[in-house]
Amino acid sequence: MRPTPPNEVTPTGPDDPARFLNRDIQWLEFNRRVLAQAYDPRNPLLERVRFLAIFGSNLDEFFMKRVGGLRRQIDAGVGSPPWEPLTPAEQMILIREKVLEQTALATRVFRDELVPELRKESVELLDWSALSAAERTEVEAWYRRNIFPILTPLAVDPGHRFPFISNMSVSLGVLLRRPGESEALFARVKVPELGGRLYRFGATKRFISLQQIIAHNLDDLFPGMEIVEVLPFRVTRNAETERDNEDAEDLLEQIQQQLRERRFARVVRLEVGARPNDRIMRFLEDELGLADDDLYETDGMLDWGTLNELADVELPEHRWPKWTPVAPHGLEDENADIFSLIRQGDVLVHHPYESFDHSVEHFIEQAAADPKVLAIKQALYRTSGDSPFIPSLIRAAESGKQVAVLVELRARFDEARNIVWARKLEDAGVHVAYGVVGYKTHTKVALVVRQEPGGIRSYAHIGTGNYNSKTARMYEDIGLFTCDAAITEDLVELFNYMTGRSRKTEYQKLLVAPVAMKRRFIELIEREASIAQQGGPGRIIVKMNQLEDRSVTDALYAASRAGVSIDLVVRGFCCIRPGVKGLSENIRVTSTIGRFLEHSRIFWFGNGQSDPLDGDFYIGSADWMYRNLNTRVECAAPIQSRAHRSRLWEMLRLHLTDRRQRWMMASDGTYQLSDPAQIPTGAAASDPAFVGTHQHLMRSTLEVSAQLRESSRKLS
Repeated sequence: MRPTPPNEVTPTGPDDPARFLNRDIQWLEFNRRVLAQAYDPRNPLLERVRFLAIFGSNLDEFFMKRVGGLRRQIDAGVGSPPWEPLTPAEQMILIREKVLEQTALATRVFRDELVPELRKESVELLDWSALSAAERTEVEAWYRRNIFPILTPLAVDPGHRFPFISNMSVSLGVLLRRPGESEALFARVKVPELGGRLYRFGATKRFISLQQIIAHNLDDLFPGMEIVEVLPFRVTRNAETERDNEDAEDLLEQIQQQLRERRFARVVRLEVGARPNDRIMRFLEDELGLADDDLYETDGMLDWGTLNELADVELPEHRWPKWTPVAPHGLEDENADIFSLIRQGDVLVHHPYESFDHSVEHFIEQAAADPKVLAIKQALYRTSGDSPFIPSLIRAAESGKQVAVLVELRARFDEARNIVWARKLEDAGVHVAYGVVGYKTHTKVALVVRQEPGGIRSYAHIGTGNYNSKTARMYEDIGLFTCDAAITEDLVELFNYMTGRSRKTEYQKLLVAPVAMKRRFIELIEREASIAQQGGPGRIIVKMNQLEDRSVTDALYAASRAGVSIDLVVRGFCCIRPGVKGLSENIRVTSTIGRFLEHSRIFWFGNGQSDPLDGDFYIGSADWMYRNLNTRVECAAPIQSRAHRSRLWEMLRLHLTDRRQRWMMASDGTYQLSDPAQIPTGAAASDPAFVGTHQHLMRSTLEVSAQLRESSRKLS
């Protein structure tokens, strides 16, 4: 029996559990908005293909992280907390319903919309039956040379156990029969990953999947056998672990053990091709320990990530125009003195519009090379495989500087890479810490201590995003460089907390989790409620990735009832209900989805001021989620420069007025795109609301950069 989704129940009051939307259902609503980018004809063709790949990747991660946890709760007989009306089993019913609906839509979009459009550009993902005789000869010769030697068919019979199926791997389940015999035998063939899953025919844009090539050449693997049936399938394994890191004597060894356990974790999803052979399907279910509702049949892609190879074809006219981030003013020259620039006043950078390389990377590189620098401290949550930060930090340590790095080993899906970096840093003499016991370190901060003529001065970078040079070109984030003494003193204390035994709970300017951030945010919300109750203009605008913390949500509900006007720009899932009479009439929730992944967190509280720039502005790495506020080390920094406040205000205003990328949330948790019936022509067409937040910010960044260069030229 289908349970009633709490999203479809109107809460009756401030204590009704239905006031909280279900987190997992809301996450799937977010992925629906990602999928919508694939069928939005205003997006370039290849970008639409790319969004289908992103949709699939998101869904894979959802099953590994969230469904795995729910399955474990069901197995353990664990019920739901008081605020969750659904049991884990009921949640799984609704999750399955939405996943099937969305994957069916994704398949239709690809087959009925994108494939015909791609074909017009001579881009084809071919079926074996569509190949010419010459093409079959070509691909079979390639297969014999490059694929056949790698394949290892694994039979299953009394003498051969069922093989291990690795996470996210695509396989072929094959039913075989010896000539003259009726007994069907099972074998598994894994489709190898050789830098891609497609074969490309010469210089054309015609492709065929490796899966199809192998499936139509199975006679080479099983000579003399009759191929009865072939079923492609893919498994997803749980990425959640049951170990408690808090009790680990050696966190590094513990994480390595968890990675080994994850490899063999329970299968939580079995994807199979359309119209599966019942015998193969039941055999797989039994061997993998699955139920019928763990099975997901599709006539579309098993691995949507394959589409990235189509999205990479050479058709620049069907992509967004290339964007090259602009060097921040004063940092255009690679030899620019960033410390001198920071001493002149705080520097605010906005990625990917402004260059990460010229700012954040330059900050650490210059610190490593500067003989006046005494110490560098940095918290690394995620970094790229070819991170420029690691060699810079190693050079700094080898030159005699004190270098301390906090490496978060528990950054999910980056654990193995972070272990490698940690060992390289330790081998170079860097002081490496793995974080505060019991907490994941998520804050993105760096501190440079420098000997100057007037004494020691500290410089800080506080960001909303990871120290990752690759994602900085795709993720929207904000960074603050400052040498404000109160902030850098706070940061010294924060690093002592992360690397040592400090238990400091009060900071001068930074909001630090888990010690005080949540309390301070709730105080700021309650201050706005008090202002509204006294007849003042209570006003809150917050931009973040997701919102789920129930204490903060209840504080926002109370503020709404007091008359505070609240706008929440939440890219991902949001568990608050906007627009419910008597509960949240003054709350509006929007989500911005588009070319760049919105990742920055901006917090603004009006404080009763008529000029919004006189309110309180903060940036940081923490969403309003229980985990960020209670079980992670986070920090948020105040923005004090009026010019920088003006920039942040403009960013928030753009998100709230966007009519191109903004989705508006209804009280039942569903979203509608704020899309004008007709895009205007002429001067109105350049209005930022119609251009979209991302396009407008790219354009305005170029314009401001050109103006600053011209002003500098005239002054010189």
